[in-house]
Amino acid sequence: MSTNTKMNYVTEECTDVLVDYCHGAASKAGWWKNPHTGENKKDNPMAFSQCLMLIVSELAEAMEGDRKNLMDDKLPHRAMREVELADALIRICDTAGGFGLDLGGAVREKLAYNQNRTDHKIENRVLENGKTY
Repeated sequence: MSTNTKMNYVTEECTDVLVDYCHGAASKAGWWKNPHTGENKKDNPMAFSQCLMLIVSELAEAMEGDRKNLMDDKLPHRAMREVELADALIRICDTAGGFGLDLGGAVREKLAYNQNRTDHKIENRVLENGKTY
């Protein structure tokens, strides 16, 4: 097995552990049940979209922290952008776990795919109309 192949499988396993942990913590805290009705959050057809927007809100908070060079208010020894990115990752993993998505497998496959993309190669990025970021 090549080093890249091993790394991709380690990445998948680590992602799966993070998904299980984040979703388990959110479930244990009751975030996947309506506190008034007991209804499972997944039963709401808007639930996935709401999860996506909560992820977006964490990313927007990271941008604000970066833009204003702020420290986090809950973890004041850390930059706000760092903590809000962690919040976004936690929400992404919780969402993947809640909806039974194979995030670890998707990350592994996407990393492997990106290694061979012509638009990700430096020689193509410096060309006219190449990706600058």
